[in-house]
Amino acid sequence: MIIYYIIITKPQNPKPNLPPPYDPFSKKPTIQEPSDPTNLQEVFHSMRSEGLTNSAIKMFDALSKDGRTHEAMALFAVIKDKGTMPDVVAHTAVIEAYANVRSFERMLASGVEPNVYTYGVLIKGLARDGRVGEARKFLAEMTGKGMRPNAGVCVEVFEACVREEKVGEGRAILEEMKGRGFAPDEKEVRQLLGKRGKMFRGVMGLIFGK
Repeated sequence: MIIYYIIITKPQNPKPNLPPPYDPFSKKPTIQEPSDPTNLQEVFHSMRSEGLTNSAIKMFDALSKDGRTHEAMALFAVIKDKGTMPDVVAHTAVIEAYANVRSFERMLASGVEPNVYTYGVLIKGLARDGRVGEARKFLAEMTGKGMRPNAGVCVEVFEACVREEKVGEGRAILEEMKGRGFAPDEKEVRQLLGKRGKMFRGVMGLIFGK
């Protein structure tokens, strides 16, 4: 009697689809805005499939560049020592995806304190949407806490003022910032604006009178 054995081998796991490497010069948000802004499922899917590592790296990078190295290292320690992602990273990722005030308010209601990067993400998102009044409110809140807005935040806000023809409000925002000791750096603003023609002249004229 001959017995035949059939050996069944399991197929090897396909190579996982890894997210692209982090690019610190990219302006593309880590998590894309969903096609349906009332549906959070797309955001959560991105978090599950790609993780929050890119969001964390962007935050650490920005905090370090803004001279807040100790704050960046404290967040990194949470990941390294506890093996968990800091709540501020997850909340900021959602704020970046939606750039709305409600997500920010939910963050506060959860007892999570926003950092300078969180404020920057929110303010720039509001400014890009032309919501100068709201951007001004959170810029004042940010500087009121002693957090210095970097050149990127300043450029977005004052570009919005020029674009929306709210130069008067832009001057008021500038005076509020100076009153708290946070004057925009001309060299950094020039570098970010590049040669944007009318927008360059408008923003430089608004901030520096040039």
